[in-house]
Amino acid sequence: MTVRNELEYFFGAVRFFTRLPVPAWVGHSSAALERSSRYFPAVGLVVGGLAALVFAATSLLWPKTLAVLASMATTLYVTGAFHEDGWSDMVDGFGGGWGKARILEIMKDSRIGSFGAVALVIMLLAKFCALVEIDLALVPLALIGGHAVSRLCATSLLHTLEYVRDEGKAKPLATGIGRGALAFAALTALLPLLLLPPRAALLGVLFAALATLWLARLFKRQIGGYTGDCLGATQQLAEVAFYGGLLCRFS
Repeated sequence: MTVRNELEYFFGAVRFFTRLPVPAWVGHSSAALERSSRYFPAVGLVVGGLAALVFAATSLLWPKTLAVLASMATTLYVTGAFHEDGWSDMVDGFGGGWGKARILEIMKDSRIGSFGAVALVIMLLAKFCALVEIDLALVPLALIGGHAVSRLCATSLLHTLEYVRDEGKAKPLATGIGRGALAFAALTALLPLLLLPPRAALLGVLFAALATLWLARLFKRQIGGYTGDCLGATQQLAEVAFYGGLLCRFS
């Protein structure tokens, strides 16, 4: 294990989950992508950090609502709506399918159905409303924390569930993630939360964890494990749940 290897794994994760450019020397292989799973929350730090910078800059020019919208547009552009696509596909599959085979078939269809379209609108609206309600000074920190913690939640499924497709966009990740790598991912995701009010951060993590647990049980019961769309859906719901925790009246 060398610094160059670790950088390659990190940049490999960045390339897989975003449209951001990476150094030309970074190779590509299923084995390298598998080892990059410990850096998935770090990708969240990058995406959330960019969103936070855009929000901070645009909030100097425009009302908070437009700044939040600009930050959301930034994450959609940077990631190519990768996780949002997974969310809509998952809801389409689980909402319109009966039985494992049919659910997987619907999720694999590139077309979006009524369930997925409605779920996508609600998800984006929920993010917007939540971020608008968060204190102006805390929005950048909330964005960074939300994107990191939600990706940790999705990464945790690699450790607890089995991949259920023979092929697919998450196939290179299907062998899972070890405890050591998961602990590193957790440390990466949770350290930025030290900058948030402690009770609010704790509730944010709790809400995100509960959302992840609920989805994990659903995935296990309905299809026996996870797919790439399930990972994207988990990231999306956990992110919104995190913001909800920050806004909880008990925080």
